[in-house]
Order: sequence, then structure tokens, then C-alpha cells
Amino acid sequence: MERFSASVSPEGSLEVLSQREVNSLLDTSARGLYRLFRNCALAVLNSGSRTDDAREIFDNYRDFGINLMQRNQGIKLRLENAPASAFVDGKMIQGIREHLFAVLRDIIYTHNEILGDPTIDLNQSEHITSAVFHILRNARVLRPSVDPNIVVCWGGHSIGREEYDYTKEVGYELGLRGLDVCTGCGPGAMKGPMKGATIGHAKQRIGSGRYLGMTEPGIVASEPPNPIVNELVILPDIEKRLEAFVRVGHGIVIFPGGVGTTEELLYLLGILMHPDNSEHPFPLILSGPAGSADYFEAVDRYIGATLGAKAQKRYRIVIDDPIEVARSMKRAMEAVKHFRQDGRDAFYFNWQLHIEKDFQHPFVPTHEAMAGLSLRRDQPTHRLAASLRRAFSGIVAGNVKEDGIRAVEQHGPFEIHADAKIVAAMDELLQRFVQQRRMKLQGKYTPCYTLVG
Repeated sequence: MERFSASVSPEGSLEVLSQREVNSLLDTSARGLYRLFRNCALAVLNSGSRTDDAREIFDNYRDFGINLMQRNQGIKLRLENAPASAFVDGKMIQGIREHLFAVLRDIIYTHNEILGDPTIDLNQSEHITSAVFHILRNARVLRPSVDPNIVVCWGGHSIGREEYDYTKEVGYELGLRGLDVCTGCGPGAMKGPMKGATIGHAKQRIGSGRYLGMTEPGIVASEPPNPIVNELVILPDIEKRLEAFVRVGHGIVIFPGGVGTTEELLYLLGILMHPDNSEHPFPLILSGPAGSADYFEAVDRYIGATLGAKAQKRYRIVIDDPIEVARSMKRAMEAVKHFRQDGRDAFYFNWQLHIEKDFQHPFVPTHEAMAGLSLRRDQPTHRLAASLRRAFSGIVAGNVKEDGIRAVEQHGPFEIHADAKIVAAMDELLQRFVQQRRMKLQGKYTPCYTLVG
């Protein structure tokens, strides 16, 4: 693979750093930020890669290096042996350059102003929400005095052409109606809605269209930012990333996907099923082309078998009708607006939504933690949803995250213990994902989990 070396200056933000910030970024010890910054930077530079194996990316670019150069005029990044695809005629692509410095901005801010602030206790729910707010505000993605119009789109990075084209059609209809798009920033169902929305916005002569991408260090290598993202935010972990989606978004469309998409659906349903959120308007539509009807039937059957009919009522399934999806979202924005006004809540950050600590505390999917999950039906539905979400998060880690892949190689598959009915429902759904090639972009899929009833 071709490599390229270059020096790059920032543009638009973070032109200067303190000496302490520079030292923390160059610290290669276990406590230093260098490895985190290097890996996230490499992921951004590797945008367009056709692999979702983070370990493979890092192994292929072992000789990649990135260093900060502190100058009187500001800072520069010196890249050594970077992916050549990030450059055109020796000059870094502008969008990738912006993403690279967004990574630097968010890693520095989170380390110094969130993790390094003794007044922020990330064991407390309200402090976690405040941390998410401050990271988003620092990234300048919170826009006051703008009516609700952000549609979060979730879906798989490993989807077929028919499904990908459908996500573009939905994005196009959203764009025609002046709605902005927020996704997990990667390829597949995260790229398609943004691509469609750019055309819809262009036809309506909307020059301020927003294509907001939110990711986290553990998954950014397997789902690098797509080139349409014009606002990128790196949250410190998957839980804060998920909270950022539901705090910033005004409605959610879920396209076909795999375990990561199911994790997101379980996260949102668990929150919406909490009694404190029973009256909270949060439009949720599951949608895909005609060929994906069986997929959504399987997902709906799984939700019914685990969380019950009440959870199924929190979403609509719309098959092969992009116009209806967009019209429904546009109509729902009025209900969201009035609810926020009545509660004197901000349009740009959903403070009223109650999120319990089970959905906020980072889950590290070790073998012990996966085996200890409480997957029983004799508990409140929102708590079961939290545990189910963690089970799927662990499978995501075993599939595509560097640490998860290595842990499974060393210790074998994760064991997931659950009630017999939950095991049967999970097995049916996961087998369907394997058959439909939704677990991995390339090659034969080897399960990273074992279900135990």
C-alpha cells in the first residue's frame, strides 16, 4: 500500500495548543494520549477503506507516525507513512484535513476539560449528561434558535446495494423538506442518507445543510468518517456517543443493519420504555426497501419476544416508501417543538429525556462481564433492554474492535447466558444476520459469541 508523508496545518479551530497539551499528546506511556490520537488519526486518514477489521488497519500501518510541531505561528502535524488516499497531488483532501483536526480537538478537550476536571464525577448521571453537552458545545454543533430538524439515521455499514440506494432515497426526501442528517459517520447506511440529503438540499438551494457524524475511538477505525460529514465529533465511548445521538436528534430512522444497529435500537427502546419518558415524543421509524421486509419482521419478532408488545408500539415499520418516512419525520418535528416549548427545554439538546445510569456507564466487554449480564425476563423492561444492549455491544467489539478481536482470539468466544426464550430469540436473529452477511464486510464470519440457556 502506497504511503505519503506531509506536514499539515489546522484550519478553522484549534490553531494553538499549550505546552502541557502538546506534551500529553506526545506521551507514549500507557497513560499518555499518543496511541489514542494516532489510532483515531489513522482511521480518519484511511477513509474509504473496504475493511471493517480495526486490527487489520492498525497492523497494515504499523509504520504510520504522527507528531505535533509547536511553532510561534501555531501548530502543525507531521505525518509519516500515511495512507496515500488521503492526498490529491501531494495535498491533503480538505474534508479529511477538517476531520483530522476535529479528532485532535475532541481528544484534547475530553482529556483536559472532562476527564481532567475534578468537579466532574462521571459516576453521576447528571454529570455524564453534562459532559456530553460540553463536548458537543465545544465542537460547535449545538445551534440555538433553530427549530427541531435533525434526523438521526442508524443502520449497518455492511449492507447491499439495494439497501444502500434506499437510504439515499430517504435522505433525498429528508433534504427536500429541509431536514438535516446525523449518523454514526461511517459507510453504508451512515453515508447513504447524507449523500441523498446533499441533493435534496441542493435542489432547495439550502446551502447550510448539516451532515453531522458522531463516533468514538473504539469503532472509528472500522467505520471511518465518510467524506460527506461536515461536522465530526469524537465522543469518548459508545455510551456517550449514543447519548449524544438522542440528546441532539429530534427523530430517528433505523435502516437495515447488524448487531450494532440492534444495539442502538435496544438502547433507544430501553430509554423510551422508562416510565418517566412515557409521554415524551420521539419519532422512531424502521425502514428499508421491499427486499428488507424479512429483516424488519425478524427484528420486530425479536423485540416482541424479549421486550414485549409495549416496546413494539414505540416504533413504526415503513417498507419501501421514502416519501412517507420523510413526511412522517417532518410532521413529527412540530410535536417535538411544542413538547420542548411546553417544557421550556432547548431545541438543540434534549435535557428532559430521562436516561438511567445503566445506559450511561461504559461497558467493557470482557469475558467475565459478558458472562455476568442479567438477561432474564423477571425485571423491568427498560433494565432488560440495558443488558441486551450490552450483549450486542460485546458482539460488536468481538466483530470489529481491536481489543475485542484480540480478546476473543486469546480466550475464545464470549459466553452469553440468558433465559431460554431470550436465547432462542437471540439465536434466531443472529443467525439471520450471519446468513444475510450483516456481521462482516468481507470473508467468512466466525462467531465471537456462544449463547448459553
